[in-house]
Amino acid sequence: MNITVVGLGKIGLPLAVQFASKGHRVLGADVNPAVVELVNAGTEPFPGEAHLQEKLAEAVAGGLIEATTDTASAVSQSDAVVVVVPLFVDADGKPDFGWMESATKDIARGLRPGTLVSYETTLPVGTTRDRWKPMLEEGSGLVEGEDFHLVFSPERVLTGRVFADLRKYPKLIGGLDGLGGAGVERGIEFYEAVLDFDERADLERGNGVWDLGSAEAAEMAKLAETTYRDVNIGLANQFGRFAAVNGIDVYQVIEASNSQPYSHIHRPGIAVGGHCIPVYPRLYLWNDPEATVVRAAREANADMPSYTVGLAKGAAGDLAGRRVVVLGAAYRGGVKETAFSGVFATVDALRAEGAEVLVHDPMYTDDEITAFGWTPYHLGEPVDVAVVQADHAEYRDLDAGDLPGVSVVVDGRRWLDPTRFEGTTFRTVGKA
Repeated sequence: MNITVVGLGKIGLPLAVQFASKGHRVLGADVNPAVVELVNAGTEPFPGEAHLQEKLAEAVAGGLIEATTDTASAVSQSDAVVVVVPLFVDADGKPDFGWMESATKDIARGLRPGTLVSYETTLPVGTTRDRWKPMLEEGSGLVEGEDFHLVFSPERVLTGRVFADLRKYPKLIGGLDGLGGAGVERGIEFYEAVLDFDERADLERGNGVWDLGSAEAAEMAKLAETTYRDVNIGLANQFGRFAAVNGIDVYQVIEASNSQPYSHIHRPGIAVGGHCIPVYPRLYLWNDPEATVVRAAREANADMPSYTVGLAKGAAGDLAGRRVVVLGAAYRGGVKETAFSGVFATVDALRAEGAEVLVHDPMYTDDEITAFGWTPYHLGEPVDVAVVQADHAEYRDLDAGDLPGVSVVVDGRRWLDPTRFEGTTFRTVGKA
């Protein structure tokens, strides 16, 4: 097949490389000329994705991947189009479809009869049918279900391990013409030709491509699985706060509870970050504003950076004028990404207390940290208080010697070894 992948970001580019690895010719469309130039040179535009560099270089050398900024031209040459363009959510939880609408109009201009279009970007329920179908039809003059097919098939992978996750999890898909309709059958045929699946004896249905019966069901499945995690973390955070007040180690409680098969409590922590968990519950709430459980969990999780700074203040007595380092700008360990990272709220809360705030992250240069408006910190420099925000591997063996003068350490990820900080007041989120 000839395939266009629209959006060569941290999900789109690995997808394009995966499709090429199965022998298909892939055109990657992106609005960023720098990304296009790097891809055409066989160089990954962003670090940290396992096996991406070698797979990309091989695909480019084999003539199976070419990148372009001309989406319409790429689509006009393709049998299938996969869309992985970002959708943003504002502070009020309202989705901003701007980038996706622009990409969809470009796709419509190049759309030809017989093409399959699959959206993989996580969407509010109803978006594929009510927003993208009319826009594609209007821009192309074609009729969905007759001249082209449209499906929704959410990406279900984590950056850093995309290729492994593509094999591990079922590929969910939903069309606009019901269970087993012509559109979804075309989608199933496509994904079976571009993906490989690990054996999963634990799945009664088996691993592979799953038809969920409608685009709306597939849209909701992605929102549901991610919102579940946010709600679960919110519950864990509330357990942790209660346990700390009552002298209980919540991690012992969680381990005990999860020792039977009906409990799957997650872990408390300073923040929930990334492109997914803090965002997709807001997309769900946009459809279902009466979802009180979802809203309460999102509010509980959003409050955790402030709560953690409160632990530091309680231990130090006062943070005004104190040198406080936030360890970790990234939203999670080992990933150079600050999307909705807890670092932002943590820095704001510390500054509100009058602290002199410093930020350290082994994945970011001083210039990059400065560009965020923060003061860079280097291990070995004097500091009064430390707050662990990201569980980077480089922090695992930190001790008091790495933070000269530190009197208070608040571990927001239960990542450090408290015995390495003798003589220091040590606090862990979720523990007394």
